[in-house]
Amino acid sequence: MSLTGSDRAGAGRARRSLAVLAAVTLAGLAVAGCSFWGAAAGGGAVGVTAAQTEKGFRRSVADTEIRLAINDLWFKADEEMFRKVNLQVQEQRVLLSGNVARPEQRVEAVRLAWQAPGAREVINEIEVSDTSGLSDAARDSWISTQLRTTLLFDRGVSSINYSIETVNQAIFIMGVARSEAELNRVVGHAKDIAYVRRVVSYALLKDDPARSS
Repeated sequence: MSLTGSDRAGAGRARRSLAVLAAVTLAGLAVAGCSFWGAAAGGGAVGVTAAQTEKGFRRSVADTEIRLAINDLWFKADEEMFRKVNLQVQEQRVLLSGNVARPEQRVEAVRLAWQAPGAREVINEIEVSDTSGLSDAARDSWISTQLRTTLLFDRGVSSINYSIETVNQAIFIMGVARSEAELNRVVGHAKDIAYVRRVVSYALLKDDPARSS
């Protein structure tokens, strides 16, 4: 039996929806752990987590779709770029960071990010440098872990609303702050961590008009 054009389009949408659901479920499994009960509750746990964030479930799914699309484009174009560029997506705002060896990789990463359906802003913080090594990556990972842990145990901060990446000892923050005071606490914690050389925040306040655009 042959498929019509509309049938093929519907099948394509179904496959994309399944891909998003799979990605969201896998994220839930990572949070819930690998136990039987963690696996059974994985999908529901992600739904609760997404609903608890300031951006809500619908925006969380939209961000996941954008992330999947960009990663797919990067992987098909340049596997090295795919491995070296960090990707953060918050409310359809895309932040790129990391190190690439060649300037053209930096340009291509941004160009492809704009091709993702739904992306309404692409912020480019990619550095052209081939000097970072394993020790640099380990230190960056340690810095990110320190900040995430501090935010998790700070009762004055809703840590679930923030995305953290560290590149060359520079911390990049995205997310939605409940208040300016909370955002100041997050940035302050970041600045207090050893080895950090700069902190860049692209987080928005909860009532920022840009969130409704």
